[in-house]
Amino acid sequence: MFTTPKILITGATGSVGSILAQQLSQRGISFRALVRSKNEVLAALPGVEVVQGDFNDRASLANALQGIERAFLLTNSSEQAERQQLTFVAEAQRAGVQHIVKLSQLAADLHSPVRFLRYHAVVEQAIRETGLTYTFLRPNLFMQGLLGFRSSIAQQGMFFAAVGDAKISVIDVRDIASVAAAALTSEGHNGKTYTLTGPEALTHSQIAEQLSVALHKPVRFQDVPPEAMREALRSVGFPDWQAEGLVEDYAHYSRNEAALVTNTVSEVTGEAARTFQAFAHEFAPVFEEN
Repeated sequence: MFTTPKILITGATGSVGSILAQQLSQRGISFRALVRSKNEVLAALPGVEVVQGDFNDRASLANALQGIERAFLLTNSSEQAERQQLTFVAEAQRAGVQHIVKLSQLAADLHSPVRFLRYHAVVEQAIRETGLTYTFLRPNLFMQGLLGFRSSIAQQGMFFAAVGDAKISVIDVRDIASVAAAALTSEGHNGKTYTLTGPEALTHSQIAEQLSVALHKPVRFQDVPPEAMREALRSVGFPDWQAEGLVEDYAHYSRNEAALVTNTVSEVTGEAARTFQAFAHEFAPVFEEN
């Protein structure tokens, strides 16, 4: 039976947040979702209380945090992300929130050459300094990120990145959401930093091979120079800050700094992390030409 929400989900319409919302609803757990605009799919979930607000509006954050005990913190990785998340942390502390589950990133570090990893580390440090209890989720590259290449895979049988033959322990976002759900609803996660990966590390060429099997057609990976990746990202509308950040991210991957494999997903959830092979077969229809 659903009760008054004590959990707040931010980023509830994104790839991880939307699945987390579905999982909580399916378990009969009430929650509040902070959104910038109305979302009918989210609003239709049993047990959800939708509130509109904006990370740039402190008053709306304060309103969303009233009566909340545990919060899931997630924003887009934009140039504003660090400031927005620090504002949220301050408002959460003021509102009496007891625990923050923050979606961070593998290898978050204050001195990283990757801007995404630096801002995540800054926010993690700020949360520690509040004295609130916390759980930091540091996932690796999302399998679902490959969906951004669905057109080129469907039409040309190829995808590209500036990553060389480095191995990456890619993870399904549904497994990230499951760990987040556990951290929000069960004990034993206070003060934990969870490094979340899939069950194996793969090169992008190996990913292409597995896609070829799932799609029953050849799929090829093309390594490209960082400059070419940067221009391609800009050409499809990525702001300069994000385009540069993604190039930095892939330079990090290309140095084999994301090949670590952990068992954290199964240790926290009791279920094995999904394989890329399973993902490829399940999402094969998405990669087929329309």
